[in-house]
Amino acid sequence: MNEPGPLPLPRHDPGWLRDDLQKEYYEILGVVSGFDQRLLTIKGWSVTLSLALLGLGFQQGHYALFGLAAITGVGFWTVEAISKSHQMRFYSRMRDIELAAYNLNHVMLPVIDESRRDREEPLGEVSAPRIDMYWSYPKGQEADWRASVPWRRTPEDLRKMLHRAAWRVHIMMPHVIAVVVGVAFYLLAVGNTPGFDHLSP
Repeated sequence: MNEPGPLPLPRHDPGWLRDDLQKEYYEILGVVSGFDQRLLTIKGWSVTLSLALLGLGFQQGHYALFGLAAITGVGFWTVEAISKSHQMRFYSRMRDIELAAYNLNHVMLPVIDESRRDREEPLGEVSAPRIDMYWSYPKGQEADWRASVPWRRTPEDLRKMLHRAAWRVHIMMPHVIAVVVGVAFYLLAVGNTPGFDHLSP
């Protein structure tokens, strides 16, 4: 009896890949949006607990609560920075999908770059999705690369982005305010500064 030969490889259908990439992209976008809601919740808890501890410090007459407010601010700041770094890890995959989508389905359309309208061929290669590319568009620079070919994020760029997560202003706030105010009030109370000299540990 003859052994069956190897099965023929299926024909490449870019439509399947395009559909799968689109599904994955919008699933990732949903995950990224979900992180934003969690980050807002973390900020809300940080403000609530830190303000409550600062107020209780004066009400109860114990300056140790000021230190606790600062520690609470540091804790929520750390939790938010870690959560933000988890969210940022999805950005690289979004950019890769945008590059793949460009290679699979870019089309020629009238360009959106005003500086190229005077050329003989006022057309540009356009593709979608480009959410991550547009979000990365630098403000205040002359070069307009919004209609350019998407490029991958380099490993070095990703490392820098993740390491700087905790120090971005929108991550630091409002936690850093609770830390600074809590530490300042604590030191003023320890030094028996007028207005704080009636507080005890």
